[in-house]
Amino acid sequence: MTTTPETGRRRYDGTLRRARAAETREPIVTAGVDLVRAASIRDWRSVTVRAVAERAGVNERTVYRHFTGERELRDAVMQRLEDDAGIDLDSMTLGEVDDVAARIFRHVADHPRATRRPLDPTLVEANRRQHDALLTAVSEHAVGWSAADRRLAAAALDVLWSVAAYERLAVDWELEPEEAVRAVTWVIGLVETAIRDGRRPPRASRRSASG
Repeated sequence: MTTTPETGRRRYDGTLRRARAAETREPIVTAGVDLVRAASIRDWRSVTVRAVAERAGVNERTVYRHFTGERELRDAVMQRLEDDAGIDLDSMTLGEVDDVAARIFRHVADHPRATRRPLDPTLVEANRRQHDALLTAVSEHAVGWSAADRRLAAAALDVLWSVAAYERLAVDWELEPEEAVRAVTWVIGLVETAIRDGRRPPRASRRSASG
């Protein structure tokens, strides 16, 4: 409280209140981060108001003082995860996309790997044949490359032509089917050209590796 000289009345100073609120909010967000890190990065079912409150050692009403609901709470947790990984999407430039991608993947690698439902044997065999075909195609032009580099290049191509890649373009980006095909084949063409030119996958840059 402070006293105003004009009226002599005491005016409330919210600085201390805001500081205390921040101190309470901090462990709540940290608790949410801990819950996410204990599961797959894509599984946020555990990040509930109740679970976060229990983890932070506060009651649910305290959580609701800071967040209107689970969506706002989860958004705050996501922002903290991005901050911890050194990811700043708001200021990212084209020249930083590779570095940001590396940071995202390294961040994901710190989480438990998501479990996949067993595939139908027919799909397992189809995947195996696709992998073998890609490795053979890459190896024809990657003479002198290490087995690890050939496998990496083939795996990159496998990601690009996957159904998941197409669905990401068609659903998330709402591209028309032919536009999605054009996008994927464009990038595949760039990788194909790099392989033919003998430009093997670069080693992780010191900037990316150090984080």
